[in-house]
Amino acid sequence: MAKTLRVGVAGAGVFGGYHANKYKQALEAGIAIDFVGIYDLDRARAEALAAQHRVKAFAGDELGEFLAQLDAVTIATPAFAHAEVACKALKAGVHVYSEKPLATRDEDGDHMVELAAEKELVLAVGHQERAVFEAIGLYGVAERPTRLEAVRNGTASARNLDVSVVLDLMIHDLDLALTLAGGEAGGLEATARRRTDDGYHAVGADEVSAEVMFETGMTASFKASRMAAARERTMRIIYPSGEVAIDFLARTFRNTTPFALDADFAEAAIAKDPLGTSVFRFLEAVQGRRERKRPLCTGAEALAALGLALAVDEAVAEAEVEAHPS
Repeated sequence: MAKTLRVGVAGAGVFGGYHANKYKQALEAGIAIDFVGIYDLDRARAEALAAQHRVKAFAGDELGEFLAQLDAVTIATPAFAHAEVACKALKAGVHVYSEKPLATRDEDGDHMVELAAEKELVLAVGHQERAVFEAIGLYGVAERPTRLEAVRNGTASARNLDVSVVLDLMIHDLDLALTLAGGEAGGLEATARRRTDDGYHAVGADEVSAEVMFETGMTASFKASRMAAARERTMRIIYPSGEVAIDFLARTFRNTTPFALDADFAEAAIAKDPLGTSVFRFLEAVQGRRERKRPLCTGAEALAALGLALAVDEAVAEAEVEAHPS
């Protein structure tokens, strides 16, 4: 019988609520966990979310006390705090599931991965779109793509403004591209626009287009926006034998390749609930279940996506960013 894991959520915002719900679902599914509590800097927010799930609230300087009662923690704080909380957890011997991005600086991500390896702990990261690729069957395709084109547009929001649109949205597609390219990026170019509304303050650009050349020969174009008129999440993957076009919002795809991809992928459990898939596989990896030896996305894999995202941001910083009133 698997050991009962004592789990908690750090961060009582929107994503903290999502993750708390996944732990509730894990309990209902019979996964051996004990949902201990919620931590947030803001006590009122921690108490409100903890009350919903009938768990204990921790706040302010109680992070150490919170971690001391856990075997595994989900980090759903603002992105700039991911590394700080994760490192404290890993040093305390706690397995970590971090929302993406892994960190906001390469050196912090490096330290997280090194700590997890040193302590022999699971470090998983929430690149949950991988579950959709898996459900479609793309990871079983024998050919390597020659070209990938991704669009991930969102409308204006007050959320996630502590990072650029690259670390907020584009990083999902950068991670997926890395899983298909089979190698590192060899060069890139980028252009960007920034919102200039009165009273609007965000870190980095709000709309970025990037062209990336991978060492294996695949090229890719990425566009991400948080100032678009409508949401859009699409990807076109071009192989020597045909192409696959995916609509992540509609959960549909078109396939002109000879590969036996699953047209009904949207009905697969892992695609219906990618976040749940990601969280449950983290728990299974921590528990050491033989059928799930690793999480959906490891810390090392997320570090590669972070490195590429930061390279895009660096290219944006060197380019002329166009101002755009929303």
